[in-house]
Amino acid sequence: MATVTLKHVTKAFGSHVVLQEFNETIGDGEFITLLGPSGCGKTTMLRIIAGFEKPTSGEVYIDDLLVSGGKTFVPPEKRNIGMVFQSYAVWPHMNVFDNVAYPLTIQKKSKAEIKASVDRVLDIVHLSCYADRFPNQMSGGQQQRVALARALVAAPKLLLLDEPLSNLDAKLRESMRFEIKEIQRKLGITVVYVTHDQTEAMAMSDRIFLINRGGVQQCGTPQEIYNTPVNQFVADFLGKVDFFKGEVQQGRIVFPGLGGQAIPYEGERTGKVEVAIRPENLYFTENGALRGVLEAQYYLGDVDDCRVRVGDTLVRVIVNGYEFKHLREGQEVSIGIRDFMVFEDDGMLEKMLQIQT
Repeated sequence: MATVTLKHVTKAFGSHVVLQEFNETIGDGEFITLLGPSGCGKTTMLRIIAGFEKPTSGEVYIDDLLVSGGKTFVPPEKRNIGMVFQSYAVWPHMNVFDNVAYPLTIQKKSKAEIKASVDRVLDIVHLSCYADRFPNQMSGGQQQRVALARALVAAPKLLLLDEPLSNLDAKLRESMRFEIKEIQRKLGITVVYVTHDQTEAMAMSDRIFLINRGGVQQCGTPQEIYNTPVNQFVADFLGKVDFFKGEVQQGRIVFPGLGGQAIPYEGERTGKVEVAIRPENLYFTENGALRGVLEAQYYLGDVDDCRVRVGDTLVRVIVNGYEFKHLREGQEVSIGIRDFMVFEDDGMLEKMLQIQT
């Protein structure tokens, strides 16, 4: 398989800098997701790794081979990569077998080699019985598996996927996530995956590179980024979260927007702070830290998504769906807090949420 090393990679289109000083290493056999809002630079980074774009400065290595940097440039077809795009890009006039076989055909492999390789990869993506079908006879998910099989048939060192599931419906996206991950585990291949969908990133990744405005805000496992975000942007982008302005006073944080109510705090921060609370870390209890009035609730089957008026602020509380029958709008409730995050109130949140479009 392959490692990918990115050293001081910068990309600018004219005066517009898309990527700034990108320094990361992708390990052999890792599933890495480039996650971030539209326009953050994640697809540009993928295209630089693939060889469809040249970096303005910096170097890209696949294993120990310099493929981009200075006067060196190795074209995409010589980088031993597989690529799956957002569109299925399958040939409508070819059946599944011929679509998948195409990369080997242009390499002038023997018919026996082609058949063995195509049969093997069609079995991996669960399309063996569809070999003679044409794309217009298949669902979107099946066509995307054809594109995946075509990318894998030449046994690439590195598989690059650019939002491959965004054109599929919600249920199909969910099932394809796990299929792609299982294929990656089975083959032990290195994968770089681009998405703006946080659920995809959480479900599939060994590590996530969360990007905003061309820079990596945080790199880590899904658990690390979700539970210990380094700043407000990361906390806000990955998962559900509400922010409350407060002030640390004598072992507690007081919230003016919550009617002056407070929660205990033993951390190191002082003065004005920004407190981030994920709604699943709140729960209804007899003697909670906050009190308010249940203003609305939305029954979603597995969860009850509630809005509680605390002072001048609506606080979101997500509880077990069974709680729905015990609650009524307009009743006074007490809210307990399992966990929360505290950041310096330095205006970073407002700056970071000015997302590029």
